[in-house]
Amino acid sequence: MLADLTLGQRPKGRTALAARWIVAHRDGGHRLLENGEVVFDADRIIHVGARFNGDVARRIDLGEVLISPGLIDLDALSDLDTTMLGVDCGPAWAKGRVWPESYVNRGPYEMYTPEELAFQKRFSFAQLLCNGITSALPIASLFYREWGETVAEFEAAAEAAGDLGLRVWLGPAYRSGGMVCTAPGVLEPRFDQARGMSGLEDAVQFITAQAGRFDGLVQGMLAPDRVETCTQELLARTMAVADDLDVPVRLHMAQGQMERDTVQTLHGTTAPQWMAGFGALTPRLIAPHATYATEDDLHLYADHGVTVAHCPLVFARSGAMLRSFAKLRHMGINIGMGTDIAPPDMVLNMAVGVMMARMAGDSIHDAAPEHMLDAATLGGAKALGRSDLGRLEPGAKADIAIFDMQDALMAPRVDPVRTLILGATGRVTQAVFVDGRLSMRDGQVAGFDMTAARARAQAQFDGLRAKYPDRTWGHPPVDDIFPPAYPHLD
Repeated sequence: MLADLTLGQRPKGRTALAARWIVAHRDGGHRLLENGEVVFDADRIIHVGARFNGDVARRIDLGEVLISPGLIDLDALSDLDTTMLGVDCGPAWAKGRVWPESYVNRGPYEMYTPEELAFQKRFSFAQLLCNGITSALPIASLFYREWGETVAEFEAAAEAAGDLGLRVWLGPAYRSGGMVCTAPGVLEPRFDQARGMSGLEDAVQFITAQAGRFDGLVQGMLAPDRVETCTQELLARTMAVADDLDVPVRLHMAQGQMERDTVQTLHGTTAPQWMAGFGALTPRLIAPHATYATEDDLHLYADHGVTVAHCPLVFARSGAMLRSFAKLRHMGINIGMGTDIAPPDMVLNMAVGVMMARMAGDSIHDAAPEHMLDAATLGGAKALGRSDLGRLEPGAKADIAIFDMQDALMAPRVDPVRTLILGATGRVTQAVFVDGRLSMRDGQVAGFDMTAARARAQAQFDGLRAKYPDRTWGHPPVDDIFPPAYPHLD
């Protein structure tokens, strides 16, 4: 029984997991294995197939479950989500998502304490594990930061990943500038090149000190924030440093009208075309979200090996979509998946991805659930240059997600993969192994009280919400920025 294993530890000796269904990897792709076993020893898988004939320390029959490769989240939200407040409450300039001139003049400040920032990473990492995600590239908003992310908070993030058992690529976000609201609906970019370069140097020092910790669970990435807040000098230097350090780069671009207008004004073209002009499009680049990518932009992505991190749920909330998933696949663009939202439910993201792709005109075959699972596993692994992740085959890392297929609320079952993606959510995740360690079981993570953490997160979020008037044009009261769905009843 899984209950016999110690949560938060790697079991000693060979462990065989028997299941009704297994997403095995064979001949370059996933295959559905029925009534088989996955066997791992320490951090590596040694067998995927019929009953293993070798000696094992334990054999656990999991019954009616689907064993899958651990999911890879290329855009994993690691702060307290504010998009749910913002999407339904008016334009960005009127709800604190862009700094007003008065706030800039008084001096931006950190709206969370260092302790709160450290807690948020730990809380979000636990949530990722509870949703079957074993590898993550954290993302957080800089709207409520003094400028960029700090080395100290990412040192705490590395400790959290090691403690909880999550595979992460970490690096503090940095930028050369930001958007400022100078009048209602008027947004202008402001730049501080020296500050951007200093942030990059801090990121390099962090990666040099932290990469490889906790038996390799912690790796580095470079995270310039958003393309419209970066200068050519900063991005060119970032890509050069990425080559030196051999790390991925994640940069949000081709994702919104504000970005497109700003980059057009600054550089006379789209962001991907601008970056191609100085050699900054490479296979190291992970680019969420491509929802505003032009045909020429997509061809540049394909020609230069750029990965698109597809996060369908967060865009579906506002009525936007990738156009289209099948189109990118047919162009040969590598697609990985991200959540970029709280809770980080990758299963639900895959379901919304299927629906939005079909609404965009993709055929049922081209927007099939298995293509989303490929993106959430193999696509993410390719983006990270890790052929030992995102698959269950001998030699791969023992990063495993176990989904309960006996949930009465998603019966009757058809195909287990289609049923999981189209009929469930991440809440059916029963257990997760990362690097052979049992990192999550039945919604519990070793050394972390999820119930207490939820209350603490809500208190922090309420505190952030109370500070929104400081950074909203005209400084209206909170209830004017975020009116209730229904009027309050006195």
